[in-house]
Amino acid sequence: MIMIRLVLDTDIGTDVDDCLALALILTSPEFHLEGVTCVYGDVLLRSRMVRKLLNLRGRTATPVFAGASQPLLELLPVYWAGHEGIGLLNESDHTLAPEADHAVDYLVRTVMSNPGQIHLAAIGPLTNVALALKREPRMVQALAGLTIMGGACRGYESLHINYVEHNIRCDPEAAHIVFSSGAPISLVPLDATLQTRIRPSDVERIRSAGTPFHVAVADQVALYPPFRARGFTHLHDPLAVATILSPDLVTWRALHVDVETGGRLTAGMTLMREPSDGVPDNARVALSVDAVRFEEWLLTRIAATVQP
Repeated sequence: MIMIRLVLDTDIGTDVDDCLALALILTSPEFHLEGVTCVYGDVLLRSRMVRKLLNLRGRTATPVFAGASQPLLELLPVYWAGHEGIGLLNESDHTLAPEADHAVDYLVRTVMSNPGQIHLAAIGPLTNVALALKREPRMVQALAGLTIMGGACRGYESLHINYVEHNIRCDPEAAHIVFSSGAPISLVPLDATLQTRIRPSDVERIRSAGTPFHVAVADQVALYPPFRARGFTHLHDPLAVATILSPDLVTWRALHVDVETGGRLTAGMTLMREPSDGVPDNARVALSVDAVRFEEWLLTRIAATVQP
């Protein structure tokens, strides 16, 4: 088995998909999770959430780092839903703390010390990643891969999608830096992720595994306000992580991606076009997914009772 050395950069807590993505990583034997970095808003609380889930899974040695809490230019207020950590953290968990190093320092050090070996999965706003690339531009050659959940192509069949996706909207300038960097980007946008769902029966399948870890993950999904309101939620971040292991779950297309930073309605919009001689591709983009196969693949892994 080929082991993938992975670092996860996450804004866990606001949407439950980050929790599910971490659960997928922790139940997939192909991944060696080197560390987790947290970004955007209350990064200490996000770090405690990660630490709690890692501890429940028995991964007490995996380091967790707090990163940038504000967008690069601090032009936009930080979005905070208010339910982050509810149902997972209790009073005793206030003692859970991230490592002393800053997430950006960790990213630069880890990637540059292991050239060609570290795959970075960025499933939140791209502030930490942008800061790391600005500090050490050679990271673009040293990364084994950079998988991003974010953006929207808004093709002919996806005009219902918002102009701007959350992760990119939260820090458009950081996203611009990352997509302009030359890093080996695989982008999984809303066009694909909105085709996927987790439903109440799926949550109970996870819960039935019976461990404290599985119960915690199931509770987080069940308590997520949009899930409670609609009876389902989308699997944005888990799909992005899944493509690292099984890229054939989605249909890829090499495109050039620009990020709008100044529009009144479109700041943070990802503009995608066919590459040309003057405008080369800078990302491979997932535009569709075999949703039925992916959903079963995901649940089979997360609900497994035997630790990898």
